[in-house]
Amino acid sequence: MTDRPGAPTRRGFLKAGLAGGGALVAGGAVAQEPDPLITEKQPWAQMWGDGVDVTPYGMPIEYEADVIRRNVGWLTADTISSVNFSPIHALDGTITPQGCAFERHHSGAIDLPKEDYRLMINGLVETPLVFTYADLERFPRVNHTYFLECAANSGMEWAGAQLNGAQFTHGMIHNMEYSGVPLRTLLEEAGVKPEGKWIYVEGADASSNGRSIPLDKALDDCLVAFKANGEALRKEHGYPVRLCVPGWEGNMWIKWLRRVEVTTEAVESREETSKYTDTLADGTSRKWTWVMDAKSVITSPSPQSPITHGPGPLVITGLAWSGRGAISRVDVSLDGGTSWQTARLAQPGQKMALSRFYLDIDWDGSEMLLQSRAMDETGYVQPTKNALREIRGLNSIYHNNGIQTWWVKANGEAENVEVS
Repeated sequence: MTDRPGAPTRRGFLKAGLAGGGALVAGGAVAQEPDPLITEKQPWAQMWGDGVDVTPYGMPIEYEADVIRRNVGWLTADTISSVNFSPIHALDGTITPQGCAFERHHSGAIDLPKEDYRLMINGLVETPLVFTYADLERFPRVNHTYFLECAANSGMEWAGAQLNGAQFTHGMIHNMEYSGVPLRTLLEEAGVKPEGKWIYVEGADASSNGRSIPLDKALDDCLVAFKANGEALRKEHGYPVRLCVPGWEGNMWIKWLRRVEVTTEAVESREETSKYTDTLADGTSRKWTWVMDAKSVITSPSPQSPITHGPGPLVITGLAWSGRGAISRVDVSLDGGTSWQTARLAQPGQKMALSRFYLDIDWDGSEMLLQSRAMDETGYVQPTKNALREIRGLNSIYHNNGIQTWWVKANGEAENVEVS
């Protein structure tokens, strides 16, 4: 990006602040008065800090207490079958801490000790098997970083701007490093019969949340995981064992995985017939829309992360992902899609994982209509909401990957608006 005529460059702006002997403050001014936080000895430098055993399991410092999952009370009748949202507006990088990673339950999170855990492989196999948790630990394991997105993420936005915050519009997503055993390994151990074409997977909770998955996908990259981000899965994420189905909708990532049945065809369960299908304008529904298409969102500035420093250097940042492969490029618009600039990816895109993007600008204090547009390695380009609506109408709930708009006002505050 080129600087506007007469505007200071980012480097020049920062050098001027340092040369003036002051700190950069709101509005881009340079403070000339001595700063007591620098010139005077502060309390934290005059006393002992906490010892190493104060928090045996480390927790965030109190000043970050607002970085939490949140739900929207009116979305569901009860929190037992509900969802909360990752605070993506307050995070950076790509890895989601487990304690911030969104939850979706159909009958509540259950207590299942490792000692009582069992995984059955049955159906069209040569040798039906039952594995304990200890059995799974003995198989060769792998580590992969994947995003998990609920198919209903952004679902409330189909009919227009609804929820005012990136956490609520796009926060049914997280990205973690999973450790476990490839599902292929366990299926090969049991021996899949030639007539087997699908698997049916279910969880140990009351809902069981059973889903059918084509055998080709199961043998490709599905993972039976028991660790996330280096530690045991959290209770709310399926402790002690869950299924990972990379790039596909989160409802298929069965938690508390208890059974994998090899079948000749899809079971047609509740979660793949009356639910998790895409209703079209004429009332018919699309089935088997498992893949989460390329999508992105600007996380800052956004309604929960306003601009507080006034005009001057501004970092625009967000997340992009695709269930079809790696993110190859993200463009950002400051004017509601009239013109676009290519953002910088923090690192090359990884298959089925979140990518972080940045666009560094000098903000002149004028209003902006911020948008981001993701592209993946297959050439797929994230569509506008209108492009989706022309095909699917307004009756859908799932798989809304349309471009999101934040109206950033002159005072730095932001609002969810509809610019299709």
